[in-house]
Amino acid sequence: MSIHNWSKRILIVYLLFLCSCGNFKIINNTPTKNSKAALDKPYVILISLDGFRWDYVEKYKPPQLSNFIDTGVKAESLIPSFPSKTFPNHYTIATGMYPDNHGLLGNSFYSTQKKLKYSIGNREMVEDGTFYGGSPIWVQAAKAGMVTASYFFVGSEADIQGMHPTYYFKYNGATKNETRVAQVLDWLAMPAKKRPHMITMYFSDMDDVGHRFSPDNDALLEQALMDLDEQLGVLFEGVAATGLPVNMLIVSDHGMATLETTNFIALEDITNDSLFLATNNGALVNIYPRENISTDTVFQYLKEKEASFKVYPTESTPEFEYTPTNKDWGPIQVIPDIGYYFSSQKRMEAVRKNNIKMVGVHGYDPKSKDMHGIFYGKGPAFKNGAVIPAVKNIHIYPLMCEILGLPIPEDIDGNLQQMKPLLVHVDEQKY
Repeated sequence: MSIHNWSKRILIVYLLFLCSCGNFKIINNTPTKNSKAALDKPYVILISLDGFRWDYVEKYKPPQLSNFIDTGVKAESLIPSFPSKTFPNHYTIATGMYPDNHGLLGNSFYSTQKKLKYSIGNREMVEDGTFYGGSPIWVQAAKAGMVTASYFFVGSEADIQGMHPTYYFKYNGATKNETRVAQVLDWLAMPAKKRPHMITMYFSDMDDVGHRFSPDNDALLEQALMDLDEQLGVLFEGVAATGLPVNMLIVSDHGMATLETTNFIALEDITNDSLFLATNNGALVNIYPRENISTDTVFQYLKEKEASFKVYPTESTPEFEYTPTNKDWGPIQVIPDIGYYFSSQKRMEAVRKNNIKMVGVHGYDPKSKDMHGIFYGKGPAFKNGAVIPAVKNIHIYPLMCEILGLPIPEDIDGNLQQMKPLLVHVDEQKY
C-alpha cells in the first residue's frame, strides 16, 4: 500500500475517532457536503414540543411563541394518528405515513416477523433501522445530496436505508434545552457546504409535566411553558440573526387528557398468557393469540371481560382512520373508554402509595380534541397570518419536501394540497 493511501487511511481513522468522542455523531454514508443543487435550497427546522396540547398557547400566552404565531401561520390544531402516542406520531410526521404503513405502531408492539417485542426503552431496538419504514425527511434530503442534522427525533438514531442524519445525537433526556438550541445555531453558522438544510429538534418539557401532574395543573404547566418559551425565543432570535432563508415548523405529536387514577384498569385483569400475548400502550392493547389458539377463542374470552373497555377485531376498530392491514397490530384490539387507561398493577400500587389523584395520559382516538397537538410555521415559504382548520399530521412531510425542493414519494399518505393555503407562491419567496 502506498504512503499516500496509508496517510489517507490514518486520516479517516483519526476523523472517525474525533467524531465518536462524546455523544455527537457524524455519519459518513450520508452527505457530509451539500451538493451544488442543495446549496441553493432554503432551510427547514422541524421543532417538536412533545405533548403540547392544541390550546396551551391561547391558555397561557407565552410571549415568544405567541409572536411567532402572530407573524407566521398555524393550523387550528394538529390531528395525530391512532394511537396518539409519541413514537408512532413522531415517525408519522417524519415520513408522511400512517403507522400502519411505516411500521412503528406504538411505543411498544410485537413484531410478528422478528418474533420479538419492540420497546422504546430498548436501545438496541430504537437504533435498529429495520423497524422503521418509509423515507424519513432526513433520508429523503440525503438522497438529494443535502446535509441534515438532528438534535433528537424519533428514528434519527436508527440506520434507515443505510443512512442517519449527517449530524445527530443519541437521545439523552437530561440534555438542557440551552444546549440543544446552541447546537442548532452552531450548525447554522457552519460553512455553506457543510451547513445542514434540514434540522430536527425535540423538547419534552410539556409532556413531562403533563404526564406527572395532568393538563389541569395550570400553575406547573404555565411555568414549564414559560421556561421553554424563553429558550425558543433564543432560537428564534438566533435564527433571524443568521439572515438565512430558514423556515421553522413547530409541531407536537399529541395532546394530553386528565385521568383520575381511580380509573386505571389493571392489565393483569384481562391477560391470559396461555391464550395470548398482550402489548399495552395504555389507550390501546394489542392482542396476539398464541400458536394453535384461535382468534375467536381469544376474542370471546376478552369480550366476556368487557368493563370500561371494548374489544374489537382489528379491522373493525373504530379509532383507526383507515382500515388497518399491518399484521403487527395483532388480530384483536382492546380499547378503554375515554377517561380510563390500562396500566400495570405495580404502577397502580405506586400511584396509590403516593396519593396521586390525577395524571395526564394520551393515546386515545384522534377525534378527541384533547389528543390534538399544534402546527405553527414561520419563514420565507409561508404567508403572514394564514390559518387553516385542524389538519392531520401526515400532511407535514410533503410540506417539508415542497419547501426543500425534494421529490415527494408516491407511497405516502400525506397530501401537499392540505397545506398549500399556508404557502406563498414560489416567485414570492424571499430566498
